[in-house]
Amino acid sequence: MSEMLSVIVAASGAADQGAEPPARSRLGVAEPAPEGGAEFRVEVERFADVRILRYRVPGFEALDARTKKLLYYLYEAALCGREITYDQKYRYNLSVKRTLEQIVRHYPGDRDTPDFRALTLYLKRVWFANGIHHHYGHDKFRPEFSAAAFAAFVRGTPAEFPVRKGQSLEQLVDELTRVMFDAQIDAKLVSKSADSDVLTASAVNFYSGLTQPEVEAFYADAAGARGESKVSLGLNSRLVKIDGVAVEQVQKVGGRYTEAIEHIVAWLEKAAGCAENEAQRSALEKLIRYYRSGSLEDWDDYNIAWLRDTESHVDVVNGFIEVYNDPLGMRGTFESIVSFRDAQATRRIGTIAGAAQWFEDHMPFFGRHKKTSVTGISGTAITVVIESGDAAPSTPLGVNLPNADWLRREHGSKSVTLANIVAAYNVVRGGVDREFSYSPAEAERNDRYGELAATLHVDLHEVIGHGSGQIEPGVRPLHETLKNYGSTLEEARADLVALYFAVDPKLVELELMPSVDVGYVAYDQFIRNALLQQLNRIEPGKELEEDHMRNRQLIAAWAYEHGLPDNVIERRTRDGKTFFVINDYAKLRGLFGRLLRELQRIKSTGDYAAIRELVERYAVKVDPKLCAEVRARYAALDVPAYSGFMGPRLVPLRSGDEIVDVRIEYPDDFAEQMLEYADRYAFLATWN
Repeated sequence: MSEMLSVIVAASGAADQGAEPPARSRLGVAEPAPEGGAEFRVEVERFADVRILRYRVPGFEALDARTKKLLYYLYEAALCGREITYDQKYRYNLSVKRTLEQIVRHYPGDRDTPDFRALTLYLKRVWFANGIHHHYGHDKFRPEFSAAAFAAFVRGTPAEFPVRKGQSLEQLVDELTRVMFDAQIDAKLVSKSADSDVLTASAVNFYSGLTQPEVEAFYADAAGARGESKVSLGLNSRLVKIDGVAVEQVQKVGGRYTEAIEHIVAWLEKAAGCAENEAQRSALEKLIRYYRSGSLEDWDDYNIAWLRDTESHVDVVNGFIEVYNDPLGMRGTFESIVSFRDAQATRRIGTIAGAAQWFEDHMPFFGRHKKTSVTGISGTAITVVIESGDAAPSTPLGVNLPNADWLRREHGSKSVTLANIVAAYNVVRGGVDREFSYSPAEAERNDRYGELAATLHVDLHEVIGHGSGQIEPGVRPLHETLKNYGSTLEEARADLVALYFAVDPKLVELELMPSVDVGYVAYDQFIRNALLQQLNRIEPGKELEEDHMRNRQLIAAWAYEHGLPDNVIERRTRDGKTFFVINDYAKLRGLFGRLLRELQRIKSTGDYAAIRELVERYAVKVDPKLCAEVRARYAALDVPAYSGFMGPRLVPLRSGDEIVDVRIEYPDDFAEQMLEYADRYAFLATWN
């Protein structure tokens, strides 16, 4: 999976989407001005439970014109697919979004009323989440304006609304009113509850008219018919029942989402025409072929070509990649990340990649679950130019691709750390770590090493964690064996790899950290976040369903329970506040190693019963009193639970028809940028 990593942190903790890495406590929302330059404002807005940030793209202006042009073409290809994500996440997202956008653009009445302000806030939340369900908690948003006000805004706005063929405006209002205001309709974007059919309980738009057993049976038959084929079944399609028969609607040119994909392909073709080298051109051409054919074999061919391109300065992720939004872990949501290499920061992650065989040899796995030969592992720190689809506005901090285990085993993987995204987060980091640290010594050590500890955790998680281990012969992929628990296991496994090696002297030997104190900080951060800080993201009365949150609590709660005889992690209370304190780091590492070995065994053998037992016992339930306490402590700090980013704007400068340079701009109005995107990239029909 391009696993959007689940890092150790707080307030959200971090490397998963929308989370923030731990860093030294630092107040402020602006970067220091470069010599002779203006101050760059990082935080531009707050609403609901999020804040909107901006990131710089250092070094862009110094790039040559050809490289800038290549980045511009990839930037356009990324943004052309952004509305696919809305439709994949929920069948009504585009109709709600476009209706509200028309009101915000054209409503001629009083805009300073509580209802209009609430409608604008609701739309901002829709933009941030790429739909009407929370991007992380997956619950449907509750409008703070009335249904009557919504109807009045539509009727009072002289604009064209997205009615269905033959539908009246009043019928559209009635239909969307039910969708938006009835809390019982499609209440959960993704449900992974063991007590329900996860498909019929989920609103996500990957399936229609089918139950979980029907889908599992369909793909069991498909896998059997394909024999030894290794393709990721279902990755780029929607499965629907038509006249009683399950049919895949493939996302490709001439197929589902063709209106947007045709534009993506056109820009990719321009990019291939000015590629840096033959390896990059070959990869882009294979990506184009895949979008045209929809063939999963072509997708695998592209991934192999992409892995072989290790010399290019510019890189791109573009496709249906992450499977977190599918409760069965099969179908990928569209995303794109366009970037170029950060040469200075790459040294650290490159050092880790270069030692991949050493890490594999020293894993606490059973011998049969270790790779005897690790090949094709690369690590890079990148400067992000633009993110789109499921990677924006809420963004990962690190990515490991490709997703398929067989590709990783036979061809390797690429891991990247999004260096300028991490840098922007570090500018706005508040005093959360000190609030949840038990002692001044713990807080001071975090101030000193927190940023490095978080960075190394991300790198180890992505480069080593996801690429480690092997499944036993004949065992099927995770989505078939571990089903709705597969993503939680894989994130927990990668986090445990990072934790297990965080205190290893090998990292000091590799000059990646000055002492194992950095690893102790990583342990402190992880336990604080998993058992306390991430509860700030949980609404009262809710359980954990998001994979990264489940992963963190699984690890920490298991380690806490199994360490009780030796008091490895101690729960303490002071002044009515709860803390978790690590008393024995060496024994905690041993516990991490035990759980890591077991999770690798579960993955390698496809032991569904074992992972279900672990997740349901340790990773789902929330202590309501502790959750309320944590939320109150965050409220006092005035730190939003989530952050996301506006993207820069690339403007081509032309001489006649030829692009001779590209200027980069940094917009600072979130609503204005979202409306600009809606105007420029609304290629899809509203009803798909």
